Amino acid sequence: MNNDHNQQTDFGFTEVAEDEKAAKVRSVFDSVARRYDLMNDVLSFGLHRLWKRVAVQSAQCVAGDKVLDIASGTCDLAIRFGRIVGISGEVWATDINGSMLGEGRKRLAKTGTRACVAQCDCEALPFADNTFDVAIVSFGLRNMTHKDRALSEMTRVVRPGGRVMVLEFSRCSPWLRGLYDFYSFKIMPRLGGLLAGDADSYRYLAESIRRHPDQKTLASMMETAGLESVRWRNLCFGVCALHVGIKPQTR
Repeated sequence: MNNDHNQQTDFGFTEVAEDEKAAKVRSVFDSVARRYDLMNDVLSFGLHRLWKRVAVQSAQCVAGDKVLDIASGTCDLAIRFGRIVGISGEVWATDINGSMLGEGRKRLAKTGTRACVAQCDCEALPFADNTFDVAIVSFGLRNMTHKDRALSEMTRVVRPGGRVMVLEFSRCSPWLRGLYDFYSFKIMPRLGGLLAGDADSYRYLAESIRRHPDQKTLASMMETAGLESVRWRNLCFGVCALHVGIKPQTR
């Protein structure tokens, strides 16, 4: 008998049924979508822009490349990649959340960025094998129910020799942990309540970071998904980390 629907998974520090998590995460991002960019700037002191710049540079894209931006949200990475790959390239911005993609479409139109937009689940991507030069997920993997499936799907749709990249909050250096915890659990929810009218969603976001695998564990998961030469770069003493893996060349 199949008991998958009874399996439990994390939603922040609480446990929920696996088939309930996606709806709960969707509710969080429905709530924060309209002020998402503002809150990113406020809560990270603008550092998220630097982290994303590092990720885009590390992708080593050139004109004509095909890029898949997963959990694209408000499409800031898609816009950056669109400038690089140009009209001969192709950028797909995907997200499971329609409210976030709605904000993203506005930004794409405002910036005149040429990109395709699709609402879909990273655990079951609607793309053929070996399609993209780069597949990247930024600050989205920790919200996925089955991270291993998402990483396997990203690997599947990237061409041999292509890059799979994960930009995500991670485990910071021990000397910073106390201050970081105070900021995350005391200040972030309060700012979320004041600026976005939603303290609970920002409390969940802080909790989800703590439940996300650390740098070494995530690297191992990427290798299990079929990637090689997996490496990571800590940003801001490990508050954030950029993981990069290469899809092996076919033999």
